[in-house]
This record gives sequence, structure tokens and C-alpha cells, in this order.
Amino acid sequence: MSWTLTFLGTGTSAGVPLIGCDCAVCHSSDPRDRRDRPSVLVKRDNKLILIDTTPDLRHQMLRHKVHRLDAVLYTHNHADHVFGIDDLRRFNAVMDAPLDIFAEQYVIDWLRETFRYMFDPKHNPNRSFVPQLILHPVIPGEAVSIAHENITPLRILHGRLPILGYRLGAMAYCTDCSAIAPETWRHLDDLDVLVIDGLRYTHHPTHMTVDQALAVIEQVKPKRAYLTHIAHEISHADLEPRLPEHVRLAYDDLKVELDD
Repeated sequence: MSWTLTFLGTGTSAGVPLIGCDCAVCHSSDPRDRRDRPSVLVKRDNKLILIDTTPDLRHQMLRHKVHRLDAVLYTHNHADHVFGIDDLRRFNAVMDAPLDIFAEQYVIDWLRETFRYMFDPKHNPNRSFVPQLILHPVIPGEAVSIAHENITPLRILHGRLPILGYRLGAMAYCTDCSAIAPETWRHLDDLDVLVIDGLRYTHHPTHMTVDQALAVIEQVKPKRAYLTHIAHEISHADLEPRLPEHVRLAYDDLKVELDD
């Protein structure tokens, strides 16, 4: 059995191109500079695990012909990672089954409050088809069996907000990351692939710069690394040739085969 990682989106909360922006990257003809909001799909044998439901979820699923999911993992509760949640109801209809959702307890509480029509539908004025989701809390550093795979939530920091990355097999996914929590480093040993936030060249209070991401990669020493959550300040064709040989810029629709 092998793992396959598909980058569904590699952009920022506003995506690239940005609305109303006249910069060179937003008008680039390079398809690698067109970036949906960030999420990935992980396939293991016949199991499909989605990390985050962005506002671009519908056309991401259509583009990749995804007709079923085994689980959804959430990194945190910001709009660009959550607001496609309503489109999960199509998977309920196609599979005729509820869908397992995994997140920290504070994210679960926020989902219940923000999307009350899903989780407390008796208050809805009209009867309607809403997602059928089974919510499972996870704890950073404690492995959990998800779709028959042992997956470890990882504590990372998004500015002052504690959020989750995930380790699946020999891959770790750490988007929206400005720092790695001390207790997480031990979970980053012996990686085939590290996916990490590399927003732009200049400082940002809640994301890593390219240089900060490269410093983490140098410390972790994965076989391969991919930068994601990329802003419009970065041209793919300009930066990629200047990266170390084992580091690449991710781009939407990129598929990566992973070691076990």
C-alpha cells in the first residue's frame, strides 16, 4: 500500500490571483501561480482523507473527481480552512452515510456554534438537507486511528493561536504555521515529506517566511519538502530554481507519491 498526497490548494486566505490586484503574479500565465485556498487530499490504498474544507472545496472535488471521503481533518477554524463545510453534504448523499470529522475540541465547539443549522437542525425554520457529520475530538501528540490509519495531530502555532498539523505515515502537513511547538519536534523525525507554510519573503505575524521555512526544513531534514500557503508576492518560476534541490514549491493539483 502506498500514500499519495494531492495539493488541492496552495494559496493564502484570499487565494491567488487576488480580487482587484494588478501585480505580475496575479496576472501570471503560469498555472502554478493560480492558487486556491489551502488544503490537501491524502490517499492510502482505497482510503481518502481530506485536510480542511476550504471555500473552494466544490470545484476542488469536481476537478479531481472525488466522489467519496473516509474522513475530514481540520487544522483550525479560520474561514479559509472551514467554510466549504456545507459541501460535505454531497458526500453524505453519494455514500448514503455520515462523515467522520476530526478536530480539536475548541474547533468542534466553534463548528457547533457557527453552523448551528447542521448540528442542531431542530431549530431550522425549514426542513432541508444538511451535512451529517460525526465529530471526533483529537489531542495534539496523541495518535488516533482514522480510516484505519494511525495519524498524529501535531501542535503548531499560527501566531498566538495554537492549531494543528498532522503526521500521516512518513508525511507531516503543517500549513498556517509560524512556529513549531517544542513538544512537536520529536514527531518530525524520519520524514519522507514535510509540507510547511512558506507565505512570502518578508515577516508576517502568523506565517513563516520562505527563509524561516527553510530553517525548519534544515533542522527536520526530511527527504523532501514542499512550501504551501503561498502569497502573490511569490512567483513560482522565480523562486523554485533558487530553492535547495530537495525543496519545492507546491502548486495546485500537484500529486506526490510518499514512502511508507
